[in-house]
Amino acid sequence: MKMKRKLAYAACLLMVACTFTACDMLGSDCQTCQLVSYENNNLIDPGTPAEYCDNDLVIIKTTPPSTVNGVTSRWECN
Repeated sequence: MKMKRKLAYAACLLMVACTFTACDMLGSDCQTCQLVSYENNNLIDPGTPAEYCDNDLVIIKTTPPSTVNGVTSRWECN
């Protein structure tokens, strides 16, 4: 009985730990951002969302859009 209780406690603790990201635990300013690409104002690549915090987030937010061969790429955060 004691072993089952310990395993249940460990499982609950693991579930709670998995619900927090590293940024949430540090109380940092974080956002989910992705590098998206447009051609003629049409979305051609939505990018992969990832969470950025602190200095990384500032760098992403201050990066201007770039256009190469008619394809404009820019960071979008929410």
